[in-house]
Amino acid sequence: MSKKSLVFLLIPFLLFSAAFSASADKKEERLWEDEIVYSLMVDRFNNGDNSNDEGVDLSDPANKFQGGDFRGIIQKLDYLKDMGFTTIMLSPVFKNEENGFHGEWVNDFYETDPHFGTVDELRELVNEAHNKDMKIMFEFVTTHVGQNHPWTKDPSKKDWFKTEAMDSDNKWLNGLPQLDLNNREVQRYLIDAAKWWIGETGVDGFSLSGIDQAPIEFWEDFSAAVKEQNDHFYLTGTASEGTEDLKKYQEAGIAGVVDSALTKPLRDSYSIIDVSSKSLMDVWEKNSAVYPDPQSLGALFDDRNSTRYTKDMVDKKQYPGARWKLALFYLYTQPEVPVVFYGTEIAVNGDLPPDNVPVMNFRADEELMEFIGRVGIIRQEQKALSRGDMELLYEKDGMLVFKREYEGETVVVAINNTTKDQTVVIPSEKIENDKELRGLFASDLVKSENGNYKIVVDREMMEVYKLADKAGYNVPFIFSIFAVFIVFGLFMYFAWKRGKKRNPYE
Repeated sequence: MSKKSLVFLLIPFLLFSAAFSASADKKEERLWEDEIVYSLMVDRFNNGDNSNDEGVDLSDPANKFQGGDFRGIIQKLDYLKDMGFTTIMLSPVFKNEENGFHGEWVNDFYETDPHFGTVDELRELVNEAHNKDMKIMFEFVTTHVGQNHPWTKDPSKKDWFKTEAMDSDNKWLNGLPQLDLNNREVQRYLIDAAKWWIGETGVDGFSLSGIDQAPIEFWEDFSAAVKEQNDHFYLTGTASEGTEDLKKYQEAGIAGVVDSALTKPLRDSYSIIDVSSKSLMDVWEKNSAVYPDPQSLGALFDDRNSTRYTKDMVDKKQYPGARWKLALFYLYTQPEVPVVFYGTEIAVNGDLPPDNVPVMNFRADEELMEFIGRVGIIRQEQKALSRGDMELLYEKDGMLVFKREYEGETVVVAINNTTKDQTVVIPSEKIENDKELRGLFASDLVKSENGNYKIVVDREMMEVYKLADKAGYNVPFIFSIFAVFIVFGLFMYFAWKRGKKRNPYE
């Protein structure tokens, strides 16, 4: 056989290999609903640069800076990526007044706080995150400024403020000068500042608090302006507790409106065992009927303005490790974008601020971190979990089974938040007949038998299944393997024969 003949024999396999590699390398555009967000307070995360520690007092965490900075976050990017996080949400980075470690006492909208680092270092953080296929967002304050902001002493800016100060249970916010977001000059200033930060740092998004304090026309203009800078710029937002109709903000361009209606059911459903999860399904049914894009809503257990979710578990005398795993498993398999507050991975406890924002401890048990990483990978790999719809299949006293579907892909999630092992029989017509459910988390396998799927989950355990054809012999694959061996054997044989002709005495 000539070399030319061998080449023609190998061409189909080379083409197959090239096509496979090309399809594997082709990356689908990442949407906001594909993100997994880690929210952190810059000052309390990691101190990477001691040269900016002026005013740091480790003996007074309730009132003073603790040293966290942009350099410290850069040093921990791999730590966050290994846990599966794709977006990092920073607390406000603007220059603050003395002891404004939380970022709320804004003194200058065009400077970073020197305790955190420079604008150049923030740009470096963004670039380093992008190199790791991660995104950076930060909270863009729009509702207030610090008590001593230069505007408060400028008579020409008097109408930039409301007559009443901020009224909040949070001592960081209460009594602060409140911006009048109906004032067109204030609106233009904030929009210009937002565009400046995008241009200077390449940041990927903003989180906007108190979105219900501004007219909807402002958010339409704000959204249009930032998306002129970056088509894929992300906007998330929170509204005051009790706000009912958040649909208009999503329609105005704030896709990631935080689903405040979900937080209490989330906390109540998994802070204790043997509790119904029905309220979670009720929230989703309502959201899917109201919002134009319900998968883009943000779902969270706690943030820097609330008590820690671990406190609920401790107050109810529950072991936080098991409770957190069940809670996070639901958070990562439900439709909305998971937003995880820093310290969750070590089950940080704490009351209202500032008790809830301690300096991060990286020398903790890694079990929960590894768990977060595993479920994070599953969510990233299964588009049905980030983009799919949701259908309840079974719920009773904490045993929950639901289905997620997206473009022909189906996953089934089972969470057993009860004190007993549970068996649930799901009729095939609710999933699909003559298939099998392959466990992605605990490697369980459930085949359809007699028109049913029999799902068995141990107490306080969970599983997410991928619907697939029943396992059998993959004839095309087996044939291709044999063909490769045959071609290789022929090549070796003719090479040996050619060698014999050259040296007949061997």
